[in-house]
Amino acid sequence: MQRLTTRLRRRAQDERGATAVLVSLLLVPMLGFAAIAVDVGALYAERARLQIAADAAALAVAQDCARGKCGDMLATARALVRANDGEASAAQPVLTSDPLSVTVEGSTPKEHWFAPVIGHDSTVVSAVATVGWGGPSGGTAVLPLTFSWCSFRAQTNGGLPSTTTKQTIMFSKSDGVSGCFGPSGNEVPGGFAWVVPDPGTCRATHSLDQRLISDTGVALPGSCQQADIDRWLNQTVLLPLFDQSGGTGSGAWYRVYGYAAFVITGYAVNGSINTGKKVCGPGTTSSDRCVTGYYTRFVELSDAWDTSPDAPQLGASILRLIR
Repeated sequence: MQRLTTRLRRRAQDERGATAVLVSLLLVPMLGFAAIAVDVGALYAERARLQIAADAAALAVAQDCARGKCGDMLATARALVRANDGEASAAQPVLTSDPLSVTVEGSTPKEHWFAPVIGHDSTVVSAVATVGWGGPSGGTAVLPLTFSWCSFRAQTNGGLPSTTTKQTIMFSKSDGVSGCFGPSGNEVPGGFAWVVPDPGTCRATHSLDQRLISDTGVALPGSCQQADIDRWLNQTVLLPLFDQSGGTGSGAWYRVYGYAAFVITGYAVNGSINTGKKVCGPGTTSSDRCVTGYYTRFVELSDAWDTSPDAPQLGASILRLIR
């Protein structure tokens, strides 16, 4: 019995030695699997952070360019990339003109935990984002209004908005611009710049080349209240510009040529509905109706508007992340 016990003890000691050798042989592949599980997972997480940083940088550069001044694109890209991923850097953004877009690439080295055992100390992670922009091709305007393309062209000297000089746009008048309207001052008989809004709202959904039906009368459309205009005072809104019109009364229409960004500073409609006396200018009466404000450069980031490369560039741009 003692002999058997001694023999078993020796065999166990021999097996412990064999197990140690086996574990040492498997240690390298075990660490390799750990590298795959931990380090590769960390790479995916870092790339996700870097993609967000690249997206933010591309959007920031695109906004500047869409407003007419790209500025120092590299400085803007680097600032946004670092703000979202502190260890990352950005390459010189690439700007294209057809179609309008900017591409930003961010990169950062990612050190590994386990991969150095198999000869990989770090990996460079990169992410690319492309943002395109163009004029609005359709969407929902927050007010059921339309202005004359001819008047816009004259007021901006045939170009894009570049100042904040207040302008007065008279309803059914010539806006002080000769040659845009007929002798009566009305673009369409019975038309006062209002168009038929979406049912039950004070908004209007439309698109390029669409014919908007005129809302007759001088008052606000039936589904609109003064508060609907007040909420947009001193804010930028996108409104359609018409280049053709026709019909009379409830059958009158305006054809959408393009969209412009307008900052509303005042209005006067239907007598008592106004932001002050003589808001339409010196010499005007309580019967005059107008909107005051100015056209401006504007970038719309929401999904409420569509864009098209064929849409006229009138100072308003829609940004889209297309990466």
